Amino acid sequence: MTTVDHGGFRVSVPGDDAFDAATQVFNLAAPATPDAAVTARTVDDVKAAIACARSSRMRVRVHATGHAAPTAHPMTDALLIRTRLRGGVTVDPRRRVARVPAGTLWADVVAAAAEHGLAAPHGSSGTVGVVGYLLRGGMSFYGRYTGLAVNSVRAVELVTADGTLRKVDATTDPELFWALRGGGGGFGVVTAIEVALFPASRVCTGAAFWPVRHAEQLLWRWRVWTVDAPREATTSLQILTLPPLPEIPRELTDGPVLCVDGAVLGTAGTDPTQEAEDLLSRLRAVAPPLLDTWQETEPAAVLRAHMDPEEPVPIVGDHLLLDEISDDGAAAFLGAVGEGSGSPLISASLRQLGGAFATPDPAGGVLDHLDGRYAYSGAGVATDSETAAGITEHCEKVRVALRPWDTGRTVPSFVENRDQPQGHLAAEQIHAVDRVRARVDPTGLFSDDIAPGCYAAAAQNRPGRPPRCH
Repeated sequence: MTTVDHGGFRVSVPGDDAFDAATQVFNLAAPATPDAAVTARTVDDVKAAIACARSSRMRVRVHATGHAAPTAHPMTDALLIRTRLRGGVTVDPRRRVARVPAGTLWADVVAAAAEHGLAAPHGSSGTVGVVGYLLRGGMSFYGRYTGLAVNSVRAVELVTADGTLRKVDATTDPELFWALRGGGGGFGVVTAIEVALFPASRVCTGAAFWPVRHAEQLLWRWRVWTVDAPREATTSLQILTLPPLPEIPRELTDGPVLCVDGAVLGTAGTDPTQEAEDLLSRLRAVAPPLLDTWQETEPAAVLRAHMDPEEPVPIVGDHLLLDEISDDGAAAFLGAVGEGSGSPLISASLRQLGGAFATPDPAGGVLDHLDGRYAYSGAGVATDSETAAGITEHCEKVRVALRPWDTGRTVPSFVENRDQPQGHLAAEQIHAVDRVRARVDPTGLFSDDIAPGCYAAAAQNRPGRPPRCH
């Protein structure tokens, strides 16, 4: 089969090369299978695709990189729009704001900002799309200083169901601007976003690794340090079981290792190297690390500290937002994912929260802070259905082990699939966001593009897909 012409606008269907390109996802565990697909390069492409979907009685779905593909609803009767809008990143150094076309990756924003001595509240990978990361919260290694990345959004440009291009901000449709920032999508197709930047001339970043047999002492010392850690420091502690790949140092693949990574931002009152050394010296007192890459360097190096994969991979995992885990919680964590646990996870991590992460933003959207001490995430590579089932089973064991410290809340950008419990919004917030959706999408064209847990049925604990308006 080949592309189909709808009034001069061509969409692709299964069997066409353009369809394969438009439906490609980073997380190969959840392939995208819409009825039709298109890669949008311009705003006019987006408008034409929306018109095509309306005339064909299809719902519209949107993605850029497909990192969050497992969280999506099935794509039956859907036209998928892959955003790859042209234009490039533009930086206004006076306002410290970057305008970013939809589909842009964080690596491009980091490079553009660095030319002006600025940085963005990006995640741990340069291959992640900017728009989805930001509007789903965004947890940066600068986050304890800057807050959730979504609070840095200054404006959103999107095409709504009626085909209108809108630019919304704090003064132009503030209600829609509020709902867009953490509301779970389903408002239209974002074509560009403006994000605030911050000065970043000095940063200390990297990762240090130890044999997992030292995990108990290392975890304790790391937890003690996090209590009074400076807001400029954001770190994570991971138990890693890495595959023997050429790009991974041999000493890290001989068995499970414990890793502490992250970043410390240099500010007027903070020496990033000194603050990082305060943490690392406590950990080195337990045992010398197998490898230590922490150093003061350029901000772009923060993208490489967490060692996220740069090529598509099938990932299955889970996520919890935890309170202070105490000694019992630390023991439960290590018992579930540490030495002798039989864990099939390649990574089980605790991300340090608090600081600005926990501070509500008076000008923020529906999601503006996180109430929790740590974000747990665990993931394994699902090479086949049997492996995937084993990872899922072990994720449930970890969930049970950590249940006493589970807040019941989640971080949208950390949720791994649509079947997991999700809860970053309260019921009253969900209903308020639904009212905004009903205004901008009264026929439910984008109703299948809403994240699980972010529509009224979820607020009432009803299973299934979001309802379609008529």
